[in-house]
Amino acid sequence: MDFRLTEEQEMIRQMSSDFAANELAPYAGQWDKDDYCPVETIQKMQDLGLMTIGVPAEYGGDGLDNISKCLVMEELAKGDAGLATVVCASSLLASDPILVGANDEQKKWWYGRMLEGACCGFCLTEPGAGSDALGMSTKCVKDGDYYILNGTKQFITNGGIASQFSVLATMDKKLGNKGICAFMVDKDTPGLTIGPKEDKLGIRSSSTTQVIFEDCRVPAKNLLGEEGKGIYILMETLDLSRTAVAAMATGVCQASLEAAINYANERQQFGKPISHFQAIQFMLADMAILTESSRMLYLKAASLQDAELPYKSVSSMAKVWAGDAAVKVSTDAIQVFGGYGYTKEYPVEKYFRDSKIMQIYEGTAQVQRMVIGKDITKNGYKPFV
Repeated sequence: MDFRLTEEQEMIRQMSSDFAANELAPYAGQWDKDDYCPVETIQKMQDLGLMTIGVPAEYGGDGLDNISKCLVMEELAKGDAGLATVVCASSLLASDPILVGANDEQKKWWYGRMLEGACCGFCLTEPGAGSDALGMSTKCVKDGDYYILNGTKQFITNGGIASQFSVLATMDKKLGNKGICAFMVDKDTPGLTIGPKEDKLGIRSSSTTQVIFEDCRVPAKNLLGEEGKGIYILMETLDLSRTAVAAMATGVCQASLEAAINYANERQQFGKPISHFQAIQFMLADMAILTESSRMLYLKAASLQDAELPYKSVSSMAKVWAGDAAVKVSTDAIQVFGGYGYTKEYPVEKYFRDSKIMQIYEGTAQVQRMVIGKDITKNGYKPFV
């Protein structure tokens, strides 16, 4: 079993690492303080190809494998989890419904706009429907060559900067799974409006808003797949995207770990660096174990995706483990820093705030455990496939 990256994967990882170190990390604290989504830096990511990592080669993209995509997400999150979220939500989460459910014409439209610089958003969550995605109230009604959408989507990443959205709606809540439809929607479609930006605990450099549909007339040709088949597109989308979230959580772990190691080697107490004390060494060792195990889990999930082997449980395991690890590792990083870690002079308090979302978005840790439990009791669990 070879855990080494290919030459291409290492090149992509290093390029993303260099960009994060030079263009994200030095400014992340100020963006966080100002609650600012830096569109100029997003343009730099577009120019470098980071905003289009999910575009297949046949539609003009680089056609990256899933391992490479996840490596990009880890490195970007190490620099700033907020802008990593912008990339993940646009190029992966919002675009995965197109990957799995769109026809050729639809893919050309969506991916073509992405290559021209369009940012994307994924509209699923609603004020009254979070973990219970099927409890959505956003309604779609067929009207000739259009569908009319009415409803409000909540906590939409990239809401304030996206040019296009993938949207889930229901023909009738009474139909349950069979009523769900998926659409591609242009931001400039009459009846679509953007709500105010949310004032968030962490990932403050990402734009998170409501997206509101009021008699929004969407061309019928923008329906993904068939009427009532949106549930299958949704489930496959979430299965795919969880691995990338695990990679982002690992990036937060790595940033927290490196900051703690550097500080422990510099901070003097009782006449020597605190890294010489066993209590600190044990903390750092546990942080390293959690970080590396998170990385191994997301890499396994991504490799299964690339091999087109069953990956549902492993991707959910990766998200649960890495999300929990990010919270633990960033918390312990603050402890290593002591009182200084509780101030904004050092980045570890930001890592701590950024980490919490990793347990929440794209399926909470509790929902992931439900997914794992349901999958393994139905299909069994085979560790080697």
